[in-house]
Formats: sequence, structure tokens, C-alpha cells
Amino acid sequence: MSTAVITGSARGIGAATAALFADMGYNVVINYNTSEAEAAALAESLGEKAIAVQSDVSTPEGAKYLFGEAKKHFGSVDVLVNNAGVAQQKLFTDITQADYDRMFDCNVRSVFNCCQCALPDMIHNKYGRIINISSMWGVVGASCEVHYSASKAAVIGMTKALAREVAPSGITVNCIAPGVIDTPMNKGFDEETMNQLREETPVGRIGTPQDIARAVAFFADSANSFITGQILGVDGGFI
Repeated sequence: MSTAVITGSARGIGAATAALFADMGYNVVINYNTSEAEAAALAESLGEKAIAVQSDVSTPEGAKYLFGEAKKHFGSVDVLVNNAGVAQQKLFTDITQADYDRMFDCNVRSVFNCCQCALPDMIHNKYGRIINISSMWGVVGASCEVHYSASKAAVIGMTKALAREVAPSGITVNCIAPGVIDTPMNKGFDEETMNQLREETPVGRIGTPQDIARAVAFFADSANSFITGQILGVDGGFI
């Protein structure tokens, strides 16, 4: 049975992806940093094929612990979904060094750390699927989200470069750039803003976590070995 590690998967896109992968027959490692109750409830709902592991993957030690637990319970990891991340709306001139460091630690360093932990076994097995979650703002940039946009653009650059490097080992690396998705990350927007974003989305609705989860599953499919280094916009036509 294949095993998937999904970072930041206690809720939102990560939780929807974990549930879908469990339905597809994967062992699932649910990673969380602070959302313990949600992660435990999700793992319990998925049964013996799922475990919840608390670790801060923005640190090398946290990533190593996560993969150690995954290997202890299920063996080597076949699929890595780098979903953990944070967002912040702030004028560029108000962004502090601490804001910038936190953004890049959570959104970029976590991807680096987890890929470094996943790749040795994937290279040994001559098989692996890495799917990184970026954002449409990493493609086009967002006003008042410069540090967020820059961090998500870095994920795209890392995806393209790593895909070239590990392709000879049978490993694909792809990226999804979600649009406006109904997740806790967007709960800070008021109803008027959400309605405006809905109107700006050509398909006429806000995306769901399941929309992204299905795209992750596509890239994870063992049949799609000729697709790597790609950035898939799942944004309802927004950009």
C-alpha cells in the first residue's frame, strides 16, 4: 500500500487531500503544528490507514521527525504533498523582518526541508511523487501580499528546478496554484470581499478544498509519469 505525507493537513486543502487519498487506498500521514483537535479527529475518521503527527516542518528537526514517524508506521513515503503555509495581508512598508522570516520559513523552508527528507527513499526506490501547493499570487503577485506572493513564487521556482534534477530517478515534482478557495486561510475576508472575489472568478464560484485535492490526486497518479515541472492553476479562470 502506498503512503502519502501531507503537511498542514488538519483542515482546509490538506484535510480534503488526506481524506481523498485515504479513500483511494493510501496510508496517510496527517501533519499539523497547532491544530491538534482537528488533526486527531480527521485521523480517527480515516481509521487505521491514517496517523496524525505534530511537527513544525519549517524546521529541519520537525521535518525529520515527521518522516521518521511516517517510516516507523508505514515504511517509505511514496507521495509528498507540501501544503503547510501561512498568509498575511499587509502594506509592503509595514512588513517587518519577523513577518518576512515567518512567511519564508513556513511557505518555502518547509518545502525544502520535507523534500530533503523524502528524496533519499524516493531515489532509492526509483519512484516518487512530490506535489507543492503554491498560489495564483505566486504567478501574478498580489497587492498588500508582497512577501506571501514572493514566497509562493519561490515554491514555483523550486518545483521547476527540482523536477529536472530528480526526473532521472523516476520522481515527478509538480505544483498547484490555487485561486480563491473556501478555507480557514480566507476566513479573515469579510462577506463583501468574498462576494467581489466570487464575481471576479469566471466560473462564478469560490473554489473548494476538494477542487484542489482532486488536482493533487492527478499529479500523484502513478500513470502520470511524463508530467513533471508543471504549474497547474486551479483558480476557476481567475488569472
